[in-house]
Amino acid sequence: MNKQLRCKTLNETLFWMLLLFLVSCSSKDKAQFLVKGNLLSVSDSLLPYEAMVIQDGKVAALGSANELLEQFEVDSILHFEGKFIYPGLIDAHCHFFGLGMFAQRVDLSGSQSFEEVVERCKQFAGSAPRSFLYGRGWDQTKWINKEFPSNELLNKAFPDYPVLLKRVDGHAAIANDVALRLANITNKTTVSGGSFIQVNGKLSGVLIDNAVDLVEAILPKPSNKEISEALLHAQAVCLDYGLTAITDAGLDTEIIWIIDSLQKCGSLKIKVNAMVSLTDENLAYWLNRGIYTSDRLQVNSFKMYGDGALGSRGACLLKHYHDKPNEQGFLLTELPAMERFVRKIAASPFQLNTHAIGDSTNRILLKLYASALAGKTDRRWRIEHAQVVAASDFALFGDASIVPSVQPTHATSDMYWAQERLGSDRIKGAYAYQTLLQQNGWIPLGTDFPVEQVSPFFTFFAAVARTDANNFPSGGFQINDALTREQALKGMTYWAAKAAFQEKIMGTLSVGSAADFVVLPHSFLQDDLHKIRNQKAISTFINGEQVK
Repeated sequence: MNKQLRCKTLNETLFWMLLLFLVSCSSKDKAQFLVKGNLLSVSDSLLPYEAMVIQDGKVAALGSANELLEQFEVDSILHFEGKFIYPGLIDAHCHFFGLGMFAQRVDLSGSQSFEEVVERCKQFAGSAPRSFLYGRGWDQTKWINKEFPSNELLNKAFPDYPVLLKRVDGHAAIANDVALRLANITNKTTVSGGSFIQVNGKLSGVLIDNAVDLVEAILPKPSNKEISEALLHAQAVCLDYGLTAITDAGLDTEIIWIIDSLQKCGSLKIKVNAMVSLTDENLAYWLNRGIYTSDRLQVNSFKMYGDGALGSRGACLLKHYHDKPNEQGFLLTELPAMERFVRKIAASPFQLNTHAIGDSTNRILLKLYASALAGKTDRRWRIEHAQVVAASDFALFGDASIVPSVQPTHATSDMYWAQERLGSDRIKGAYAYQTLLQQNGWIPLGTDFPVEQVSPFFTFFAAVARTDANNFPSGGFQINDALTREQALKGMTYWAAKAAFQEKIMGTLSVGSAADFVVLPHSFLQDDLHKIRNQKAISTFINGEQVK
C-alpha cells in the first residue's frame, strides 16, 4: 500500500471514530418515564429529590427534573407536583390470604353485643340452605358485658348446621352445639395449647387457641376458585392504601403456589413474602425444596406460634393474669417441639419468625433463639408482636440480633383494657416499641390485618401519636415508647424490607431498586397526623406499572 493510500485510510478511520464519539456524547439514554413530585428516598437516611427516571421496572436515576431530562430521553412524564412520593409501603406482618377470605365470611367487627353478633349471622345466612356458617371479628372487650358469651342464642338461631365464629384476633371462637358434636367435642375433651370454656360443667361453645382447630377441621376447605378470588380481593384493598408488598405471617404450601401462579399470569401484582406455617409436613417439604424467589414472591421463612392472644387470655405470662388469678395462659407449641423446630431451622438457610405475646413466651423464645444463633448474627430471626416483655429481657433482642416485629395499632386497640389483664407494673413492658427499636437500631412495622385495619396510615398514626382517632388518651398511651415520624416511615418501608432480607431490591427509592412507589396527598414528615391517618393513595406503582 503506498503512502498516499495509507494516509487516506487512516484519515477515514479517524473521521468515523470522531463521528461515533460525537454521536455518543450527544445521544441520551432512553427510559420509559420520568416522575416529578416531592420524592423521598428512604434508606439509612432520608434524601429528597424532585424527580426520578424509571426504566425496565427499576429506578434508573434521581435528581432534578432538568438534569435528568438532559441525560435521558423519556417516553412520558408523570406530573405529581404538590404531591408526595414515597417508596411503596410494606406491611411486615399481616394475613393477606386471611383478609381475602374474611370478605367471604360474616363480618362481626364492631359488634356491640353477642345479640348483634347472632343477628348479623342471621342476616348473612338469609333463607338459603347451608352446610356451615363461618364468621370473624367479634371482641367481647368492646361489649358492656366483657365476659365471653355462651352459645344458647346461637343454638336457637342455627339448630341444623355448624356455626363457627372467630374472635377478632383469631385466637378464640364460639361454636354452636352442632359444630361441637360434629367435632366430637364433649366436656371431657382436652387439647394441648388450648381450652374449652365451661359454665357449670357445660360447654359454653367458647374455644381458645388450639381448641378452635378441632372445629375448623370439620369445615369444608375453600376451592381454588374461592382462594384465587380471596387473594385478588385482598390485593385490591391493599393497593388502595399504597401497599406494594406484604409479608403474610403463616401460609400453607398449597396457598403459596396459588399465589405464585396468579403472579405469573399477571393478575396478582402485589409482592408477597410468605412465611410458611410451621408444621412437620411443611418443614420437610421446604427444607427439601429450599428457598424460593421469583420477581414477586419470596419463600425463605417459617412462622411458628408460641402462645395465644392477650384479649382471650391465651398469652403465656410469667405470673397469673391480673383479672383472672387462676389463669396464666399457655404455649401453643409445646416446648420440646419448639426446641426441635429451632434446631432444624438453625441448621438450614431459612429464617424463623415466632408469634410471642406474653412475657413468658417472649423469654422462652429469646433464650431458644440466642442458644441456636450463638450471639450476634445476620440471620434476622424475628419475634412477631413482642407484645409483653419483662424489663430484664429487652436486652436479649440486641444481644443476639433478634428482630422485634411489631404492629402499632395493637397498642391503641388494646390500651383500653390491657392494664386489666397485666396490672400496673407489667403494662410498662407492653407495646414498648421505642425500647424495642433501641435494641438493634431498627424495627419493622405491620398491621396484623384483618385483626386490625389494613391502613398503613393507621399504623403510622398509632406509632407516633399513641392515641385513638379521638386523641384518647391525652398525651398518648405510654408516650415514651412512641416512634418518631422518621422511624415510623422507615418501619413501613426500608426496615420492613430489611426484615425480609429485601432491602436491596425494595423499600427504598434508590438507583437499581424496584420502581415500587406510592403517591400521597400528605407528607409523613410534615403534615397533621390526623390528615395522614385518613388518607389513601392517589396512585400506586409496582415495578414501574401503575396498579392503582
